Amino acid sequence: MKAMTINSFGSSDVFVETEVAKPEVSAGHVLIKIMASSVNTVDTMIREMGPALPLAPALPAILGMDFAGVVESVGEGVEGFQVGDEVYGCAGGLADLQGTLAQYMVADANLIAHKPKRLSMAQAAALPLVGITAYEGLQRAGIARGQKVLVHGGAGGVGHVALQLAKHFGGEVYATGSKDAQLTLIEQLGATPINYQTESVADYVATHTEGAGFDLVYDSVGGGNLLNSFEAAALNGQVATTVSLAEIDLSVAHFKGLSLHVVFMLIPMLHNVKRAEHQHILAAMADIVDAGNLTPVLDSSTFSFAEIGLAHDRLASGQAMGKVVVSNQW
Repeated sequence: MKAMTINSFGSSDVFVETEVAKPEVSAGHVLIKIMASSVNTVDTMIREMGPALPLAPALPAILGMDFAGVVESVGEGVEGFQVGDEVYGCAGGLADLQGTLAQYMVADANLIAHKPKRLSMAQAAALPLVGITAYEGLQRAGIARGQKVLVHGGAGGVGHVALQLAKHFGGEVYATGSKDAQLTLIEQLGATPINYQTESVADYVATHTEGAGFDLVYDSVGGGNLLNSFEAAALNGQVATTVSLAEIDLSVAHFKGLSLHVVFMLIPMLHNVKRAEHQHILAAMADIVDAGNLTPVLDSSTFSFAEIGLAHDRLASGQAMGKVVVSNQW
């Protein structure tokens, strides 16, 4: 089969189109014909950093985590899937798991679910990693109807999904952005936009919560922005973050009695634990999508698998609005 492989780690020009052996299905797994994949920040980090990340694959490697495709064959012991089913998931591209930038991949059946009917292959491929991340964080933080929810980075990959899910679960949702296009998208997705460049945390906490703070803060920006999340949270509030690689002062969190939830959705893939939870989340999200309450936003750019380097560049440029997707056009 054809695949985009890397023989070294580094810049976006390391991808090479190659012929590799088509994988064979194994027990508990399904063989999938890949139709589309999406680019996540972790993909670019693995490509650039290699062994500096504990989750990088050995070379030569096929990267790519998210996918949508069609079941080609079903391994022993797999239930609920049959040949011809349209599926989606996040199932490879790190450690010893082959990635999605190929014509076919073998995926653990616990890491996939039936594709949402309302979505195209490209749209479905955009959802798994960011969707699971958003869903897990909101659930762990105890999302409940009537809560005031703040999403930092509401126009970003994780943020625009967290915003929609929080609304689906009954939250009164607010989200930060800066550019006009970001603020417009946030409003279109059903949240109240907050321009973090023109409004201080104290200002928007006073405006939208009468100074009490938000019940739940979902921080998809992280790092130093966690301090803004702590400031924006209500007493005994919940903060979920996807980026906690930072040394920060927890004093505010202490005196407010905050709970901090760190989401690292790759754990089931890396450690082969609780993978079925990802299938559960993917299936639940498909139902939410098909009910009309969640739609992934795709960037205006379009790329084929052979143009994956350009797709990485597009994501790294910071100019993308929504998810960057690549399609299998071999």
